Amino acid sequence: MTVTVLTNPTAGNGRASRVSEVVVARLRDRGTRVITIEGRTPGEALESTKRAVRAGTDALVAVGGDGLVNLALQAVATTATPIAVAPAGTGNDFARLLGVPLGDPVAAADIVGEGRVRTMDLGRVDGRWFATVLSSGFDSLVTERANRLRWPRGPLRYNIAMLLELSRFRPIRYRLELDDRSFDVDATLVTVGNGPTYGGGMAICPDARADDGLLDVTVVRASSRTRLVRLFPTLYKGTHVTLPEVDTYRAARVTLTAQGMVAYADGERFPPLPVCIEVVPRAVNVLVGSASSLQR
Repeated sequence: MTVTVLTNPTAGNGRASRVSEVVVARLRDRGTRVITIEGRTPGEALESTKRAVRAGTDALVAVGGDGLVNLALQAVATTATPIAVAPAGTGNDFARLLGVPLGDPVAAADIVGEGRVRTMDLGRVDGRWFATVLSSGFDSLVTERANRLRWPRGPLRYNIAMLLELSRFRPIRYRLELDDRSFDVDATLVTVGNGPTYGGGMAICPDARADDGLLDVTVVRASSRTRLVRLFPTLYKGTHVTLPEVDTYRAARVTLTAQGMVAYADGERFPPLPVCIEVVPRAVNVLVGSASSLQR
């Protein structure tokens, strides 16, 4: 068996390199031939990964966060090559989806060796794939602001960005098209989930399944800043969907339109709105842990 290990050395403030060393050593102890890729740029990493897939690698292991997973998906989607993940980022929502233990690179490597392959759906926007959640609105504005801040580093940067955006936030007028219906709504945020969580375990689309051929849409309608602040703690349990200002939908194809908004998916910047999101059933093979909810 030949496995290609793709590492983002900057993920997790350098933690990915240490995780990668453990994963590679464990795979080799199990008798696996390992090829390593560590691109100097995202473009270089993607091209090297595509070459490995074309050459017939038996599996691709992404060592990093959801951003690296998103890059790897562009190489393996619609191919026979399964993807696994050794989580080493800040969010690691793809790892949660696959049932991979966080903070245990040996267990992540053993999942590869155990070979439990499932198929899962992917979302697609203008030919670009994503695995977990596409978001727009208040949360994407916070991410934009955080990316512009040079200080502080780490999670505190996002907390500061949230406070800065909250002080100036106004409701956003959206046009939603869900399969054969469309409507306008003033909203705080709109998310489209192939999987249930984003942002490190926030269950924004708690009932989303990545193997049901549908996208889950969560709309938080316009509300006061106080209500918005109170809503965010409920996201980790997914109980926000019971609140009166939250609506949920399901569709195979979703178009979002809003002036001046950008979208983020798998933590990566996607095109500005309008965007058309479609689900592609069984788009990728994945190697899963025993705790994964993926069935097929």
